[in-house]
Amino acid sequence: MALPPKPMTLTQKILAHHARGLSRPWVQAGDILQLRVDWTLASELAWNGMERTYQRLGRPGVHNPERFFLAVDHTVDEVTLRTDAKAQHLTQQARAFAQEARLRHFQDANVTILHTKFYRELVQPGQVVLGADSHTSSHGGLGAFAIGLGGADVTAALVLGQSWLEVPEAIAVEYQGEPPFGIGGKDIILKTLGTLGRNTVALERSVEYRGPAVRGFSTDMRFTIANMTAEFGGLNGIFEADEAAARWLSRRSSDKDEALYFQADPDAPYVARHPIDLRRMGPLLARPFSPDNVMEVSEAAGMALDGCFIGACTTSEEELVLAALVLEQALQGRAPLPPSPQKLVVPGDLSIAAHLRQAGLWTLYERAGFRIGAPGCSMCLGVASEKARPGEVWLSSQNRNYENRMGPGSLAWLASAATVAASSLPMAVTDPRPFLARVDQDRFLRILGRPSRTHALTLRAFEPKVAVDASAKAPAPLPFQAGTRLRGRVQRFGDHVDTDAIIPGEFCHLMDMEEIGRHAFHHVRPEFYARAQAGQTLVVAGEGWGSGSSREHAVWALQGAGIQAVIARSYGFIHKRNLVNEGLPYLVVSAPAFHALVAEDDALEVDLAAGTVRHLASGQTFEAERPSAIVQALHHEGGLTAAIQRHGPQVFEVLSAK
Repeated sequence: MALPPKPMTLTQKILAHHARGLSRPWVQAGDILQLRVDWTLASELAWNGMERTYQRLGRPGVHNPERFFLAVDHTVDEVTLRTDAKAQHLTQQARAFAQEARLRHFQDANVTILHTKFYRELVQPGQVVLGADSHTSSHGGLGAFAIGLGGADVTAALVLGQSWLEVPEAIAVEYQGEPPFGIGGKDIILKTLGTLGRNTVALERSVEYRGPAVRGFSTDMRFTIANMTAEFGGLNGIFEADEAAARWLSRRSSDKDEALYFQADPDAPYVARHPIDLRRMGPLLARPFSPDNVMEVSEAAGMALDGCFIGACTTSEEELVLAALVLEQALQGRAPLPPSPQKLVVPGDLSIAAHLRQAGLWTLYERAGFRIGAPGCSMCLGVASEKARPGEVWLSSQNRNYENRMGPGSLAWLASAATVAASSLPMAVTDPRPFLARVDQDRFLRILGRPSRTHALTLRAFEPKVAVDASAKAPAPLPFQAGTRLRGRVQRFGDHVDTDAIIPGEFCHLMDMEEIGRHAFHHVRPEFYARAQAGQTLVVAGEGWGSGSSREHAVWALQGAGIQAVIARSYGFIHKRNLVNEGLPYLVVSAPAFHALVAEDDALEVDLAAGTVRHLASGQTFEAERPSAIVQALHHEGGLTAAIQRHGPQVFEVLSAK
């Protein structure tokens, strides 16, 4: 007898449609899936690590050269391309692979930001997208299941056309009330972070953005909100594709005919629903050093600024246009300001740059003293020539404000592009609402090519097509991890240690493990490597260890320093998979007594097979949470690359059967 289907979330429906070998016609949280992958994405900085994995696999070729999107955007600007050997090497390496693999979608330096062009021109609702960058979550704005993973995972999907995933729990963020004009995606996601907190309700979960207010969100707003799901701590962020998405796709000349308009069931199994009221909300800021450290702009009004940056992948065309119109109002009755090295605007794509030029908007930025940069990540990463100096306070429309993010010793405050624009004239935090009130809203829509009135579209809700294999069985449990007992002393960390702290972006071009290890915690704990060499080879941390960027270098830095294992309350999703893929043991120990007991330099014994940790001074033993069956299998294989080398294209079938 066929089993009746169970209700599913939007994410679960997309995963069920792409899953292979299901034992029933639905998926639920905790299921381990083999997934067909539609797209893989990477930047030149990510490809640097992926090249290593690709080489170890014997350069086996790409599953589908039509569906790998590679962009040179992270480390490059016009200065670094001329003068920086690191940037030149990374760029040339990406170019060489694009030629070798005959990629259809290769974007050379300063043409686009990875996520900007892919979102605008290629991604479609209902697709599965894996990217070697944490902000791959952006593409959930158009109803795709899009997640960032480490380079080994993305290389495997690039080569095999498939991957694996444990179906996440899901939460619903339900937006209510119409926000005032000028309150866009950036302010809305900052309010969400400020209300719910980073790495809390969203950690390792799917975040589905819903509610009556969403119908009024543009696709650019959705992009920005989904983009910063990475800062929220979610595995993926996603909106149901609706009329707004269909209208956006209709403007494309290609890559629009595979859209699948899935919808969550009315009784979808969300573990929680979180209402967010957008009425009467104003512009927001996030103070250093966390994107959930949110306050009203009015609370910081008048605070002096050293610099203003408008750009990065989170800043959409819509935000760039609105910021220019804010400048137009702010400049009325004022003489043009001289160009300033402390004001920079960077468009996400050359097509956006051309559009703003055609609309006469770059002139407004120039009159306000802004320099206009070529497309790229620029100051958001602070690894190319554009970076803030130590002690400088910058107001930025980027997505992260971690320590040293815009450059060593920098202090990044986050805001919408409109708020940055309003603040750029006095070089002090300024509420943009007086200027927004004077912006011609119809003109704003005309510049963006959006008619104020539209005819209704009829969309057909799509249900997943599931191929059920009744013979599929759950794998038998294995010991926690391969290996025996480890002994070492502790280096102790708190909550929310991000991968930018573990290994700063400026060192992610390195490939020698020991050299990478010497730069672990370079800015925030420079003695880390020496302590590890002296025997402090176990890391104990709190919540959200390894959140933030998808960089595999964060694991390599730990390995290169000599760390034997990591023990934490919880982990950033991508970093945890990187630990598995690279064969560095980790344990999840949530017991409050353990974290209250263990101090810096304490001696521990870790039994990897049993999944226990013993505090030697007190004799107390604590149990770790049991990892999923496929994670255990990967531990026993010695990591993902070793497993692919051993089992080839059938690797996920073999691992799922262990």
